[in-house]
Amino acid sequence: MASESELGNAVPHSHHPHGTETRTHIAVDYRSEACRHEPHAGEIHVTYDHRHRGRDGSRWRSRRRFLPGSACSRDMDEIDLEFLGHDKRAVQTNYHVQGGGGREQIHPLPFDSSDGFHHYAIAWDAKAIEWRVDGELIRREERREGEPWPEKPMYLYASVWDASDIDEGRWTGKYHGRDAPYVCSYKDVVVPTIAFSVEDEQERQDAAAADASNAPADDDPAAAAAGAPAPAVEEIADTTGAGEE
Repeated sequence: MASESELGNAVPHSHHPHGTETRTHIAVDYRSEACRHEPHAGEIHVTYDHRHRGRDGSRWRSRRRFLPGSACSRDMDEIDLEFLGHDKRAVQTNYHVQGGGGREQIHPLPFDSSDGFHHYAIAWDAKAIEWRVDGELIRREERREGEPWPEKPMYLYASVWDASDIDEGRWTGKYHGRDAPYVCSYKDVVVPTIAFSVEDEQERQDAAAADASNAPADDDPAAAAAGAPAPAVEEIADTTGAGEE
């Protein structure tokens, strides 16, 4: 069932002339017990805690892929904003094409990213990619003729995970766990409008199954008489692809 925002209600945005909308439905790829979605508050919270089995990270994503969009696709075009544990006053940007990356840049931040909410944005089209923090442009990449460029429809992914084994911990620092649990919170997530998204057959089947599971039973006259639509649900999906953050 489409959410209210998916039915229209597009909000214009200076970097998205065709409008954006609030992300009210999400899917959780793994460890749904570590991801708490509060759609009425516009918040998503992911917990990483090595001390509790099943709470060591999670990944949520949009239920649709976007054209244009941000994050990563199943076949590994990807645009990133990544926060590395050893330096909370910096963010890394990167993009991948068909699995090939190597375009990392580190950007200092004028604040500690763990102290509160800030606005992070990616704008992407056929000609350029822009990354912004609190409205300020921190990086712009323009497409060059003959060079690879991310073109595939992309999900919006977000996750928290331990990267201690990458490059022997030099990338993010080694996980020590002294301050566990770690909670990464997202608020007021907006995405391109439904007109700039795609949905494959498996996603349509998953959405239909989720709606059917919340439909009133035929033998429940009170529910049938109410005629209320099924509530929004968090869809649990098993997919491939790399997460970010």
